[in-house]
Amino acid sequence: MANGEENRDGESNNDSWNCGVEGPTEDPEVLSLRDRQRRNILATLLISQGVPMILAGDEVGRTQGGNNNAYCQDNEISWTRWDLSPEDEAFLLFARRIMGLRKEHPALRLGHFFKGRGEGGEPEVTWLDPKGLEMTAEEWSTGFARCLGLRIFGGSLVGVEDDDLLILFNAHHETIPFALPEEHEDLRWNVALDTSHEEGLEPDGVYKPGDEYPLAARSLALLRHPRRKDGEQG
Repeated sequence: MANGEENRDGESNNDSWNCGVEGPTEDPEVLSLRDRQRRNILATLLISQGVPMILAGDEVGRTQGGNNNAYCQDNEISWTRWDLSPEDEAFLLFARRIMGLRKEHPALRLGHFFKGRGEGGEPEVTWLDPKGLEMTAEEWSTGFARCLGLRIFGGSLVGVEDDDLLILFNAHHETIPFALPEEHEDLRWNVALDTSHEEGLEPDGVYKPGDEYPLAARSLALLRHPRRKDGEQG
């Protein structure tokens, strides 16, 4: 094998997915899905709490072609390419966008675990089903569920203040209309990120409470309701 050890040096339990074709392909549907999946992976990492661990080249989709022992390879398996393809350029723009969102929103990079309830007793976070309702214990145990949402209440967080954030996940192979939670009529959700779009942004994405957000197959979306003044940083 190319890693020099017949692949005996890594984990044998491989849970990765080739999107329908093993190895390189020119199938446009497979390539499009792979691009979306790498946007999903990077976005999931950068909206998660804790310190994100990113390897140089991840921001442009660098790959080792499945080789798990590349430290001993002085060739294109381990080299970083500087002549980026149009797809890699687009992914770099996406990476900059999601990194900017993490920097802008302190709710995405807390220095502590969520407390559950803020100082005023209001919830810091709730988990939602596609109907926009808080998930039940039974729904958490449902094995076939592929879609859920996380609501972060930026005004209830302990130690910081931020916009309200709504993060929607869809691992299903079809689009799911995700009902946004019912709120007062003047609330508006602005789309800050959607991984189904190449650069992560849905044009003119503004939604009202009760609207259904068309959460594309195998995608992640982040919506926000501004609480802070424009330009205010956490």
